Amino acid sequence: MEILEILEEIEDSIEKNFSLFGMTVVNKEDLLNMLEELRLKLPDEIKQAKWVKEERQKILAEAEKEANSIIDGAKEKVIALIDEHEIAKQAKIRAEQIMSDAKSQEIEMRKNAVSYADSMLEKVESISSAILDQARESRRQLKK
Repeated sequence: MEILEILEEIEDSIEKNFSLFGMTVVNKEDLLNMLEELRLKLPDEIKQAKWVKEERQKILAEAEKEANSIIDGAKEKVIALIDEHEIAKQAKIRAEQIMSDAKSQEIEMRKNAVSYADSMLEKVESISSAILDQARESRRQLKK
């Protein structure tokens, strides 16, 4: 019999017995037997309750440990993702800087090429003009 059942039996015994002037007459032997059974059951129930409590504590500790492990893993993943994001961000900035530098160099090289070509054409023009002047002078002298 379980402890709660024994307690209910004691209550029933008290209620069923004869009552006079607020006093209840109960069978002493029955009541003592029920109390003895209660004493015998009580240590087993206490042991079982203690075991249940200890198991509960173990389960809670394991669950907390696992939860902390999951949280730590998640934090590490977040940090790794942030680092990857930062690396990608820095790479993008560096790539944009390289492209900008390349465009600037291209513009500078085009300017230099145009300036060089203009300088060469100016020399050709100057030489051509001198040759043309000499040809005109030679023609004029031929005509005289």
